[in-house]
Formats: sequence, structure tokens, C-alpha cells
Amino acid sequence: MKAAPTPKAKLVFLAGALPFLMSLLLLGYAVNTGLLLKFAIAWPLFQLFGYYMTLNLAKGDVTHGLVVSQVALHYMVLALLGAILAKAL
Repeated sequence: MKAAPTPKAKLVFLAGALPFLMSLLLLGYAVNTGLLLKFAIAWPLFQLFGYYMTLNLAKGDVTHGLVVSQVALHYMVLALLGAILAKAL
């Protein structure tokens, strides 16, 4: 039987879920407006592929450095997207 996730693992799960949900929100907005449509389609796919590959390399350990850096990478993309949108407005 598997042990319950640690508090650090829960934090990494939550930190990884937030950019993914934001990418789905952007995808819905992009479909309606047509703005940044290619990026909005590609970003969730990159996240799914990236999380899948890093979890495979980390052998399922969510608190592994590869997974944590993957989450941090998506927060950097989110910050760059915010900067692009702020400059556009």
C-alpha cells in the first residue's frame, strides 16, 4: 500500500496544477478571441509532455528536482506571458 503524499508533495502538486489551469483558461480565451491561439494550444501540450517525461525520469517522485524545476519553468512562462499582455495593454 502506498504512503500518503507528504506536505511537500502536495505543495508541488498544487504548484504544478495552477499553471496548467491558467493555460486552460488562456486556451478558452484564445479560442473565443483568436489572440495567441497557437501559443494557447501548444502550452498545455508542452506541460502535459513535460510533466509526463520529468515524472518518468524522476521515477514518480514528485519532489524530485526535475519535477520542481519543470513547475518553476512553467511559472516563468506564465510571468513572460503576463509581461507580454501588460505591454500590449
